[in-house]
Amino acid sequence: MEMARLRSAFGAFVSFLGFASLAAILWFGGREVIAGRLSGGQLIAFLIYGINIASSMGAFTGLYTQLQEAAGASRRIFELIDEQPEIADSPNAITLDKVRGGIAFRQVSFAYPGTQHVLHDIDLEIQPGEILALVGPSGAGKSTLFNLIPRFYDPTQGYVELDGQDLRHLRLESLRQVIGLVPQETQLFSGTVMDNLKYGNLDADRETIIAAARAANADEFIERLPQAYDTLVGERGVKLSGGQRQRIAIARAILKNPRVLLLDEATSSLDSESENLVQQALERLMADRTTVIIAHRLSTVKKAHRIAVLEDGRLIEVGPHSSLLAQNGLYARLYRMQFRSADLSTADLA
Repeated sequence: MEMARLRSAFGAFVSFLGFASLAAILWFGGREVIAGRLSGGQLIAFLIYGINIASSMGAFTGLYTQLQEAAGASRRIFELIDEQPEIADSPNAITLDKVRGGIAFRQVSFAYPGTQHVLHDIDLEIQPGEILALVGPSGAGKSTLFNLIPRFYDPTQGYVELDGQDLRHLRLESLRQVIGLVPQETQLFSGTVMDNLKYGNLDADRETIIAAARAANADEFIERLPQAYDTLVGERGVKLSGGQRQRIAIARAILKNPRVLLLDEATSSLDSESENLVQQALERLMADRTTVIIAHRLSTVKKAHRIAVLEDGRLIEVGPHSSLLAQNGLYARLYRMQFRSADLSTADLA
């Protein structure tokens, strides 16, 4: 709004000056022509010169506002660059060495600024190499608990451990180097397929990258692209399907070779064929790694060693799939509801 007001005022002011100058020239020049000190042709020529100068001055209006807009945008960019992150290394932070992948939540509670607690007294241990699924209704706190592991936030109360070390005592770079993340919405850059794959490990050579793509079931569709691995994917990967983008994200994680793997339900928005290919790639990726999965489709959690069920920010059930079904609690109710809906949809199609 400030820029709009400035542009309007400055443009009107410059236009007023230009036309006022022309009016003054015409008035003074007309008097000179009447007095015989100036010819009509000279007056017309002078007016044309004045119009050219006025139009040039008018161009400065646009130039000035563009400069002001650029200055404003640059200021915001530099403010963002200079912003200090709230999550930072402690003065005596240590570097991780030989990570096994054991994760523990100790009396963890969390509240976003200005809100009530969204997590309450979470006590949960994840063994090295274990696959744990987080399940619960929307708003139960699954994503918040998930985001505490790479230390996107710090708990309001309690603490999170990796191999017995409080995350707040570890160097952030060291912590995040051992964590791989496959999000629900993969972020791709407007470069080539190879550029996007290499983002998982900037030091990887071409052969290693292609091997990772094969392990992620991505090689078969990449080779069909016009320039194969050198094909441009477009802004945000617009030239690729959802399943193809997810397989590139999995290949990135394979390249990174993390000890801890975080999966934000990587198959929730895919068709059956793509989901099957992505699921196969995920199974290879999860082998021998500590894995935490946010599960929206309960069919994907059967392979998890244990399932943690959250409700209203509290951990209410923990155990394997068969055990939780036998307890006939929230998990069993969610499971029956989801598969009853699936059965009804199948019946409608039939």
